[in-house]
Amino acid sequence: MGALLSLPLLAVPSLGTLMSFGASCCGAAACSAICNQCGIFKSSMATRIAYALLLLINSIISWLMLTPWALKKLEHLTLDYVNISCHGKQCYGYVAVQRVNWALGLFHLILSILLLGVKSSRDGRAALQNGYWGPKLIVWLAFIVLTFFIPETFFQIWGQYIALAGAMLFVLLGLILLVDLAHTWAEYCLEKIEEHDSRAWRVLLIGSTLGMFTASFAMTILMYIFFAQSGCAMNQAAITVNLIVLLIITAVSVHPTVQEYNPKAGLAQAAMVSVYCTYLTMSAVSMEPDHQHCNPLVRARGTRTASIILGAIVTMLTIAYTTTRAATQGIALNGNSSHAYSKLGDEEGEHGLVDQQPGSRREMRAEALRAAVEAGSLPANALDDSDDNDDDSDDGRGGKDDERGGTQYNYALFHVIFLLATTWVATLLTQNMDFEATGVADVGRTYWASWVKIVSSWVCYAIYSWSLLAPVVMPGRFGN
Repeated sequence: MGALLSLPLLAVPSLGTLMSFGASCCGAAACSAICNQCGIFKSSMATRIAYALLLLINSIISWLMLTPWALKKLEHLTLDYVNISCHGKQCYGYVAVQRVNWALGLFHLILSILLLGVKSSRDGRAALQNGYWGPKLIVWLAFIVLTFFIPETFFQIWGQYIALAGAMLFVLLGLILLVDLAHTWAEYCLEKIEEHDSRAWRVLLIGSTLGMFTASFAMTILMYIFFAQSGCAMNQAAITVNLIVLLIITAVSVHPTVQEYNPKAGLAQAAMVSVYCTYLTMSAVSMEPDHQHCNPLVRARGTRTASIILGAIVTMLTIAYTTTRAATQGIALNGNSSHAYSKLGDEEGEHGLVDQQPGSRREMRAEALRAAVEAGSLPANALDDSDDNDDDSDDGRGGKDDERGGTQYNYALFHVIFLLATTWVATLLTQNMDFEATGVADVGRTYWASWVKIVSSWVCYAIYSWSLLAPVVMPGRFGN
């Protein structure tokens, strides 16, 4: 917290610099002490949560630096003794937001390069991912300070072109992963139903499908009532197009030809895509400016504040899911997952039995465990447990390293996704911003942000439709 509160003071000359540096060091030292007490994170989930929190803090700082409101509050807390300036430049506005997010993006870019090729926590470089939190916080804060010594022209070009391209790539990646989640969820439920003839899974699948369709139509009705009054052509068009495409993809998902080439396609996937795209459309019309008197939430102060808070929470959850899902899937660069066990007897002519003399007692035990896992006598993670016991992966405090046998996700790709996330945050905050604003800035309340969400919903529908039609159009590539 010391680092967060003192961040804008870091670039203040003389006393302000000394005060802020001390506060930052105290904050980093406190975090380092906590992390030293806990040791390097043994849980991959804990590591991912820590990076998500870092992104959250960075995003909040960026939001506060949109207008001079936060800086004036800090000056007031010092009884106006400290005049905040950043190397002779303004500490707020478009360029300041780009500086802060560029600093975190550079931090993740360097980590992605350093962690290329890490396959398990046995690699010494894995400590860079799961540990050294104190030094990493100091490096992040140092990058933020150093950005204020870079000419503003660089960040103007960065924000207008490079960050914008990265933001669009991040949005597209999120849509692809959403469609993948829809297929994965439905197929997983179907597998459980087929394996166990489970009534519970059948109820869950049918109930969730009906629930998501109900939510989609309920949101559509609410949008027509509150955001599609006379004269609101943009809202009327967006809501109507969403409803029409929703009905089309639902019909396509159960079409006999699609079912023939993709038997697992169905209403469950269509329901998840529909509810997400309808939510994007509702978010777009509810976050647009009220120039045409088409957004009653802007005039309802309490409701408006609640919608801003809800939107921020959903945005952060979406970013956290996208980064985690992309990393664990291993897009482009696939990590060596500890759960990717090879099956015995996959090749033609193999009988699945151990037919070679193991070279050591440890190898004999490993072969026996593999055979037991393949036969279904033991769970797949028994191999991890065995590996952990043999290599003494206990951290001395009862913690278990879940990446001893292989990383749960690709470290380098993980940081690339976070790099893209910083470009999305910067673009979301600065597109069509109000340069005259002096109070707390709204996040995403621009026509640009609304149209991004509307077009994103259309693109998501297109991606899902292609996932249904691709096996029909190219049966040779999707024969399995």
